[in-house]
Amino acid sequence: MAKTRDFLLEIGCEEMPSAPLMNATNQLGKLVERELDDAGLPHGALRVASTPRRLSVIVSDVAESTEEVHEVRRGPAAHIAFDEAGEPTKAAIGFARKFGMGAEDLTRREDSDGKEYVFAERTIPAASALPLLSKLCEKTIRSLEWPNYRSQRWGSSHDTFVRPIRWICALFGEDVIPVSYADVTSSNTTRGHRVLGPGEHIVAEPSAYENVLENAGVLLEKRRAQKIREQVKALEEERGGAHVDMPKRTFDEVVNLCEWPTALVGTFDEEFLAVPHEIICESMLSNQRYFPIYDQQGNLTREFVVVSNADPACSEIVVDGNERVVRARLDDAKFFYEEDLKVGLDEFVERLDRVVFHEKLGTMRQKVERMEAIAGAAAELAGLDEITSAQAIRAAHFAKADLVSQTVVEFTSQQGVMGGYFAQAAGEPEEVSRGIAEHYRPRFAGDELPSGTVGKVVALADKLDTICGLFAVDEPPTGSSDPFAVRRSAIGAIAILQALPAFSLSSLVSCALETLSSQDISFDLDKVRNEVLAFFVGRLAAIARDEGVRPETIEAVSAVGVVDPAEFLHRAHALEQARKNDTELFDDLAHAYARAAHLADASLGDDVDETKFSAPELALLKACSEGEDAVNSALSTGDYQGALAALAGLREPIDRFFDEVLVMDEDEDVRNNRLRLLNRFAGVFGGVADMGALAGRR
Repeated sequence: MAKTRDFLLEIGCEEMPSAPLMNATNQLGKLVERELDDAGLPHGALRVASTPRRLSVIVSDVAESTEEVHEVRRGPAAHIAFDEAGEPTKAAIGFARKFGMGAEDLTRREDSDGKEYVFAERTIPAASALPLLSKLCEKTIRSLEWPNYRSQRWGSSHDTFVRPIRWICALFGEDVIPVSYADVTSSNTTRGHRVLGPGEHIVAEPSAYENVLENAGVLLEKRRAQKIREQVKALEEERGGAHVDMPKRTFDEVVNLCEWPTALVGTFDEEFLAVPHEIICESMLSNQRYFPIYDQQGNLTREFVVVSNADPACSEIVVDGNERVVRARLDDAKFFYEEDLKVGLDEFVERLDRVVFHEKLGTMRQKVERMEAIAGAAAELAGLDEITSAQAIRAAHFAKADLVSQTVVEFTSQQGVMGGYFAQAAGEPEEVSRGIAEHYRPRFAGDELPSGTVGKVVALADKLDTICGLFAVDEPPTGSSDPFAVRRSAIGAIAILQALPAFSLSSLVSCALETLSSQDISFDLDKVRNEVLAFFVGRLAAIARDEGVRPETIEAVSAVGVVDPAEFLHRAHALEQARKNDTELFDDLAHAYARAAHLADASLGDDVDETKFSAPELALLKACSEGEDAVNSALSTGDYQGALAALAGLREPIDRFFDEVLVMDEDEDVRNNRLRLLNRFAGVFGGVADMGALAGRR
């Protein structure tokens, strides 16, 4: 077995932004592993590391050379490879060319099947790893991609990188791997922290790399993340159980903005606490990457955490500078908010006429009018009381008002939230203010629903208007395009309807489409209604699959026209559970149903003549009558398990019927009477599930 050494490649450059750094980190390991495998160099574990100024990969136990390979490949039959005169044919020449040899180098011999073939034999000698690694490093650097970021060019070379490369440290054990890229030549040196460890530092071998960096004031990303968390935890404990809000996205970015992190605490002026905490926090998190601090009661405090990359000895200066910056940022937020409070909500609503929702669906003002109509209809259909209905319509009226406010223009993610604050300041009821603030929920699968009925109704109206509107103008989501997030809206609407089972999806879709039509938007109402409901059924099927329901069970439930989310999912799970608990019973029922449905003739109806029935037929008729009553009674109360139990009672009589009765009797009257009985049998299943979809499925 070949000897092994560790391999290190470090690409050092000017500070890289966080997003391309993370993207390159994800690429680097895959690129190096693929190139090592393609080169035929066995290797051990691979680890990728990074800081804002470097991308590194360390591979353990890389073989010092490839293994010698002796290849024997069988080609065409000898009589095809050579003509009667013994001259090579095109088949032989082409086969030899694939292996870098001439036809005269091919050998002829008999194979195990007793026939003579030509063979290409060659020995590929072992190759030293060093030149292979040299090519690998240059190719890897060149292969890194920078989506959404322009690469830069510097010096006399045309090579590019996201930021100018300043050094390359490439080692194979103690040996430097020759690498040249963009006028930079590799060595055995790295560079430390700009302040804490400036200049070049020798890396004797890959295993010493991390220690050399740490001694030079540089921590790799896992250690940086760990250090920040430890420091923040200590700060929380010092404040008696305070909480530092560190959203993952911002935290990951902060980790990639420093090489030696120091968590410091700054403060802002008391006056800013009068401003909604959402915009204060967004300003700090998004613009400055500061982490807000909340007290034990969950109230925002004047303090915030800033992670410094400077010399810890300069912490006071760093804090002072960041406090000056945050003061200016929060002054802007406070100004926007106070200016917006001077404008009435009604004025904001009127200004929505200037904002286009969709070129074919009109302005945001028109969307608001549709939302009001849908919210009112939903409240009426669900039998909500007069006060709640009025509040839902009121909240829908003001739901989009904050879109034209200065605060939301500056802090776009706070739309809805700021509308709630404006409504509260204007003296609107708490239910209305909260409904406005929460009407964008749920924003994604698993997100919280609006907390109150008013918020749920407004959110539902908003989402249904978007979905129905896009289908009405023939712009439904496609596999590659969903600019209005219609799928996400559908998932949100389904989640809300599960919490509000009294609301009828089909009725609300009809209402939303009629509202669109009343604004002179032209479309085929019935066609679009069917398309929207089919779209919802598709979303429900996907949710059911994610929850572990088998495809054939979903198909059986979908076939009976159930579209209300709570009922659809309840039925799907009930049927799935029943199938699991008594697989044989439901398989037999499915086959019996499929057989009955195949023979049945719907044009004959289901009115039977009992006087012509034998005992098995009478027994099946009785079972159908009793089963139909039991199923209808169970469905009326939402007892789907009860409905399925009633269907189970049909198994024995239908089995007996098929065993003892010849359905296709020569006498037409007898035959038709029996077919009507089968129609009756199939009809019992009609409102529960299409059992035929389960036939032959396991």
